[in-house]
Amino acid sequence: MRKFTCLLGFFLLASLPAVAQESGSKDVSIEYSYLRANPSTGIPSFNANGGLASFAYNRGGSFGIMGEFSGYHIGSIGAASANTDLFTYMVGPQVYFHHYSRFTPFVQDLFGVAHTNVFGTTHNSFAMAVGGGVDVPFRGHLSLRFGPVDYLLSEFPEGGTSRRAQNNLRVSGGVRYRF
Repeated sequence: MRKFTCLLGFFLLASLPAVAQESGSKDVSIEYSYLRANPSTGIPSFNANGGLASFAYNRGGSFGIMGEFSGYHIGSIGAASANTDLFTYMVGPQVYFHHYSRFTPFVQDLFGVAHTNVFGTTHNSFAMAVGGGVDVPFRGHLSLRFGPVDYLLSEFPEGGTSRRAQNNLRVSGGVRYRF
């Protein structure tokens, strides 16, 4: 019985490196982001520049969960000077496709809240981003991130109090550090 217990202990200790290889990974990214906003009423489309930061946790394999914060400055809407900011706070699933050696494509589906203060009035809205991008390893744990290129849905009130869907395009790029 003693030999069996020692043998079982040896196999358990020998299998620890395999368990360590399956542990989760975490990554942080910081990116420049461009937003092309497309209101649904007669308000003209406009551009916004800003940035985003995200944190993702992948338990093992390709599936993970991520949280993202983004902020944009809006200088003008049409001929009117807006001088305001737009913020989004979103969370959702992210899937990596690890089948390629030189790059790693990913897709994401995020849900959350958008916040803005336009012409002195504060508005909160549902926000959703669906898109994907590519991570290209650079050095060690550092990667260049091309994307995500997202469809960003927001539902701010336009022309009164009724909420309208804004179908926006968001293009980002930056760096990612994987722990």
